[in-house]
Amino acid sequence: MRHILVMTAASTAALLSLFLVDLVDIFFLSLLGQEELAAAIGYAGTLLFFMTAAGIGLQIGVAATIARAEGASSSTNPTSVDQHPRLIVERYFANGLIYTAVCSLIICIPFVIYCEDLLYMLGARGNTLLQAKYYAAIILPSTPILCLGMAASATLRSIGDPKAAMYAIMSAAFVNAALDPLFIFTFGLGVKGAAIASVISRFFMIGVSLYALKKYHHITMRFSITRLSEDARKINAIAIPAMLTNLATPISSAIVMKFIAGYGNSAVAGVAIVGRLAPVAFAALFALSGSVGSIIGQNAGARRYDRVKETLTNALLASTLYVLFAWLIMYLSTDFIISAFEASGDAAELIRLYTQFLVIGFVFNGMLFIANASFNNLQVPHYATAFNFARAALGTLPLVILFSHYYGAKGVMIGETLGATLFGIIAYSVAIKVINRYQRAESDSKSKKYTK
Repeated sequence: MRHILVMTAASTAALLSLFLVDLVDIFFLSLLGQEELAAAIGYAGTLLFFMTAAGIGLQIGVAATIARAEGASSSTNPTSVDQHPRLIVERYFANGLIYTAVCSLIICIPFVIYCEDLLYMLGARGNTLLQAKYYAAIILPSTPILCLGMAASATLRSIGDPKAAMYAIMSAAFVNAALDPLFIFTFGLGVKGAAIASVISRFFMIGVSLYALKKYHHITMRFSITRLSEDARKINAIAIPAMLTNLATPISSAIVMKFIAGYGNSAVAGVAIVGRLAPVAFAALFALSGSVGSIIGQNAGARRYDRVKETLTNALLASTLYVLFAWLIMYLSTDFIISAFEASGDAAELIRLYTQFLVIGFVFNGMLFIANASFNNLQVPHYATAFNFARAALGTLPLVILFSHYYGAKGVMIGETLGATLFGIIAYSVAIKVINRYQRAESDSKSKKYTK
């Protein structure tokens, strides 16, 4: 539990600073008094969510591969210099960055080309569409930089240095927060200014991460062209299912945004505010799933499945207690949040629904996050993919259709929460069964070895 809390605390500080900047973005823009600007960020944010999800999948593949190599160092006796675990870590890191750069560029290009069409499909119209296009067109091309920064900071966590990863992300957040008012108000660039500030901050993330890896851990770029395809296959085995897994979440968000668009800009603005508020409130939960993944990866590499199970149990306890605490704070802060963002009409009603009732549903989101981290680090990442797409296709879509029919815009958010609840419970139960299977297999292997 101590290891989980230490790793999570550092990651939480980093993610909280990053998510706070997103929230500050939409807060500053709301001060301009134009409701369509908040709606524009909501539409563009849904599109950018796809890019971020792909980046998360790539970083999971690189980080999980490195974590297992790092964990294996406690039980591996290298027979040659090339097989030394630290040198293997350096090779995975360097080749992982090449892999990340190429994949993120390939994913990014069609989104840049068809940016306006995609925003239109989500429901953006008129000036809202124009502002969303301005924002997305500036920030989308910097996706490869973001993905490289995420992979580098995830490497720091994988080798047991969450503080350095925290500093890398926080430095990017502070730069973004400092530049936001300058570009938005002083230069009068509005949403364009918010996008430019975000792009600049991404360069700081990768810069600080690379500096920490070199200075404090002496990890250099040990590129190996001859082994690039071999390493790419190992990373692919986790990264591709992880990317597919993470893409299920923005697909769910796109479904929600498409349905919400039918209720007007006020409803879209409400969802956009909630979409920026939730990551801030639950930064610890997102950090917990990332931290748990590194701990599971290292212990699985060392074949300590008893510790893997203990990690899962403690993670669920920590996430549940945190959600209950966050729910209390948000419940009491409802009126303050509504007034701070000058929300009215549907926007205010949706914020109130979320903070007073739907927040508790994050207990089950936490179960799904923890289960996904387990699947990705126990060599069954396709399980995470299956559960996340099942949540989108069998949970979010039908329930959103059903509840929106009876309760309008509120029903859209209720349906999304209920879908996450159902599949969170199922996914966590399956994760426990997978760990039990590995534990039995390891126990049988030791028994046979002892008998011989």
